[in-house]
Amino acid sequence: MKKTFFCALLVLPSLCAAAYPEHPINLIVPFPAGAGSDLTARTIAACMETKIDSARIVVVNKPGASGDIGLSALARAEPDGYTIGLVNTPGVISLPIERKTSYTLESFDFIANLVEDPGTISVHADNPIHSIQDLIAAARAKPGAITVGTQGVGSAGHISALSLEHAAGIKLTAVPFQGAAPASVALLGKVVDSTMANLGEAISFANGKPWRIVGIMGPARSEQEPGIPTFHEAGYEVIGGSMRGLAGPRGMPAEVVAHLTRAVDECNHDQTYLTRARNSFQPLRYLKRDEYIQNLKAVDRQLRELWSVQPWQQ
Repeated sequence: MKKTFFCALLVLPSLCAAAYPEHPINLIVPFPAGAGSDLTARTIAACMETKIDSARIVVVNKPGASGDIGLSALARAEPDGYTIGLVNTPGVISLPIERKTSYTLESFDFIANLVEDPGTISVHADNPIHSIQDLIAAARAKPGAITVGTQGVGSAGHISALSLEHAAGIKLTAVPFQGAAPASVALLGKVVDSTMANLGEAISFANGKPWRIVGIMGPARSEQEPGIPTFHEAGYEVIGGSMRGLAGPRGMPAEVVAHLTRAVDECNHDQTYLTRARNSFQPLRYLKRDEYIQNLKAVDRQLRELWSVQPWQQ
């Protein structure tokens, strides 16, 4: 309290900035524990704590409404640097297009992108669907009969499923869940026929479980799992997945943003962090603040164009 009082009186802002952080930093994850976004957040938080003096970063899961609940909480938080969040693309962009939200891209101060994880579709190992061709044939034979778990309307999984429908001329029935982890439980319990998940999530869910990854929605096969074919190879131009980055509410002090961006940059040169991310199947794609913002604006243009052609409500 005394330090805060004296900082308010000082005319040298740098001396006040040196006090940051005076108490724990909350990192909001808009999805449940156990899935890719949660893992990304916990991995970067553990590293950032070693790069910012006296920092303690607490991961706070706020799932629901395709990520809208957590993103809303992040946007309305006090912009003092003590609340940051894990933001996912397309959700942070697609949700304000699809529905009325309390935020837009302009509601956030973006820090850096961390991961780009391509989408996949998976089935239970007992399912007679073994390939992309099997999936398309089954969906064509019985339009709407195949259920697919997603993270809700406007989520990465939902948009990827719609892209597949459009490219292959099929009809699936989307079943929304709060995140990829509860959707994976439903798949393993045979509640749904298939589920969308990013590659890192799907690899983790498949470990030791009766789980089959049918195809990957990336431009090329993954170095991590080169045996999984792409939809492109099967003749369907379906690119999907999620970027995961860090942001705070708009209006954070410049010196706080500098602290955070510097910590993330140092982590992306830290072998412990890089190894931990690789071992937990997180495809890193580090984009610094300016490049990240430009990428988000480009995705915003793409999704608005897609919305004008094919609104994704179901």
